[in-house]
Amino acid sequence: MSPRVSTTCRRLVLACLAVAIAVPATHAFATAVPTPSWSLVPAPAVAKPANAGVFDIGDGAGISVRGTDDAALATVVDNFTRRVASVRGLAMRKTTSAGAPAAVTFDVRPDANVTGDEGYAIDVGQHGIVVTARTTRGAFYGSVTVWQLLTPPGWTRGAVAHVPYGTIQDHPRFAWRALLLDSSRHYQDAADIKRLIDAMSLDKLNVLVWHITDDQGWRLPVPKYPELSTAGACREAVGNDSEVSGGRSKPYCKVYTAAEITDIVRYAAERYVEVVPEIDLPGHSQAAIAAYPWLGVTGKRPPVWTDWGVSPWLLNPNAKTLRFVDDVMDEVMRLFPSRYVSIGGDEADKQQWNASAEVNAQMKALKLANMDELQAWFMQQVAAYLVAHGRTPVGWDDEVAAGVALPREQVVMSWHGDHDERVALAALRQGHDVVMTPQETLYFDHLQSGHPDEWAGPPPEVTLRQAYDSQLVPPGTSAEEAKHIIGVQAGLWAEQMLTFAHTQHATFPRIAALAERGWSPSEAHDWNGFLARLPAEVARYRALGIGAADSAFAPTFEISHATDGRLRVVIDNQVHAGVIRYTIDGAEPATASATYAQPLALPAGTTLRAATFAPDGNVLAAARSIRLDDETPWRRDGTALDSCSGEPPSRLQGARPTHGPSPVYAVEIGNACWMWRTANVTGATHVSVTAEKLPWRYGDEARGAVVRGGHDGKDAIEIHANACDGPRLATLPLGHATPSVGQVHLEAKLSAPVPGDVHALCVFATGDPRQGQWALGKMSFSK
Repeated sequence: MSPRVSTTCRRLVLACLAVAIAVPATHAFATAVPTPSWSLVPAPAVAKPANAGVFDIGDGAGISVRGTDDAALATVVDNFTRRVASVRGLAMRKTTSAGAPAAVTFDVRPDANVTGDEGYAIDVGQHGIVVTARTTRGAFYGSVTVWQLLTPPGWTRGAVAHVPYGTIQDHPRFAWRALLLDSSRHYQDAADIKRLIDAMSLDKLNVLVWHITDDQGWRLPVPKYPELSTAGACREAVGNDSEVSGGRSKPYCKVYTAAEITDIVRYAAERYVEVVPEIDLPGHSQAAIAAYPWLGVTGKRPPVWTDWGVSPWLLNPNAKTLRFVDDVMDEVMRLFPSRYVSIGGDEADKQQWNASAEVNAQMKALKLANMDELQAWFMQQVAAYLVAHGRTPVGWDDEVAAGVALPREQVVMSWHGDHDERVALAALRQGHDVVMTPQETLYFDHLQSGHPDEWAGPPPEVTLRQAYDSQLVPPGTSAEEAKHIIGVQAGLWAEQMLTFAHTQHATFPRIAALAERGWSPSEAHDWNGFLARLPAEVARYRALGIGAADSAFAPTFEISHATDGRLRVVIDNQVHAGVIRYTIDGAEPATASATYAQPLALPAGTTLRAATFAPDGNVLAAARSIRLDDETPWRRDGTALDSCSGEPPSRLQGARPTHGPSPVYAVEIGNACWMWRTANVTGATHVSVTAEKLPWRYGDEARGAVVRGGHDGKDAIEIHANACDGPRLATLPLGHATPSVGQVHLEAKLSAPVPGDVHALCVFATGDPRQGQWALGKMSFSK
């Protein structure tokens, strides 16, 4: 579900800032936008802070409930109380006696003057804070907003909270505000899934689509088919999988128990998050066929797939398979009370169906024109079974893109965001309810920056700004059709997310942009306003122990030679906001450190450290460091180079070293070739390179692999002047490296000093990338 898209990725080189002597220039850094009095995310439908007055809440403040004695409301209040105590450091107490003073009151009654079951109102005045709602669900969302009011910019744990007077009337724009979590490619344990549910609920998201089966592993227990949980749940530990399986000889085996699933569903329900299971059909089924080969077309038993991409192993669309699917759906409906069940329908490579006489005979017997229509028939049988049992089927938009009608009852998740969301518009015009989840802006497994220390992920970049500006209503949609856009969803596909730390990095803070697009009214769409409110939300994430990415605020730099022999440094960050502070003495930047305002000229030997701060002094991006010397402009990290084809590269994680973090490389899958398009290394006589041979795990990408022959028949890294067929400057033999053994360091003397007419460099690895994909780490020239 994460194919590569041809688009130009922004090349940012991460950095630390510097200080010393400023160079006159037009480039000046944009500092922070003013902080609003209420920093609420997502923005409420209507928020009216008063011009004066605050209500103070300190330790021991009371909480009262009126209008209902529903046990669910007691749970909402208990969760709110625990959160305020653990994060804000204030121990609030429930008041039980009539008339006892309360700082916060929850008033829940069916006739409350709010909009919808998820709506709420808040009034802050001399009487305290009153949350009014029709339902406990609305009260929950009101409690989240009150928690944010208690954690404004600059809040101090344990100190009295000063909440400005004012009123809020709030309700969501969309009913479906979702994250999709892929637990097949890489597994998250039950405790971590609950942590994710808790955090997403605090951004007012209410649906977790749980992708629990795929080619790489079947994670759902089905007692009638025990091999799904044994053979179907285990794959060979290839590449980085061995780092979490316990070694290359130990298979990657993971499955959830029924008890864990039940507990996750219960936990989510307490936070008003609906867990929607996804059983992907008829494609993405290689793990099921590995467990029961009769489910496939060929009768052969494939391994559980260790590659990523689109597998050709589809379910056989016959009656026996449909009985299996019905049995699986019975267990799904037993474990998941959700009204919705996702049945997939995406990326079904029909080469095995096309080659099967049996499947072709079935297609003709059903009087169908092609295999897409056969898939539609198969999915209709599954959808009808769910509808007969009171459930609503959900699936992807691939068959709409192919021009085939989906089951009428199906909710369509539209991930093809190209061409102005034309596929989503087609689904709307077929009469479907649609969830907008464009991969171009809302696939959060994608890279969120081009920084050298950005984590692994597929291209193209999905920046914080892109997520916030996601197009949710296709051009040409009528007002009536727009009513059928029921929600917005981000994807967390886990091919390259081995750990929950990576899941958090990918999710936060982009989830805040998703939340605002899903909850706030369309007219509230305001990037600068969102950016002003975001630092408080980032501080809340950190207080909750969430490892949020700082990519949007991370300092970046460009280095060039100044005219006086010093080095010119330009500093920026992705969102052009925050206060960048720096040091040149090796100290950690702090709020008293110098502020960057314009380009700097620094002598060789300077060590720069810089970080980005919010107006209240909280750190928005941790310090990055770099040491400048005369050869700094002659060094490049592989992540700062372009691919030779112009395609945006993936970020691939290398083998974990004995000490320190795993390296991450920028590589175009199947094409180990890089361009340094603005190289100026005139006079260089030597080059050094770090590189690593990564396992090939890219399935259907194999057909596009570029194989390059070397000059002596052995694998090597070659460096050519100006173009890949230009004069060869150096050859660095790669020897007999084995995938997943770590980095190699190579050095070579150039064939001659680099002449002045060399303005670009092409670097490529010879050999067949399908035998191991070479990745370039760093390249450095010297005299």
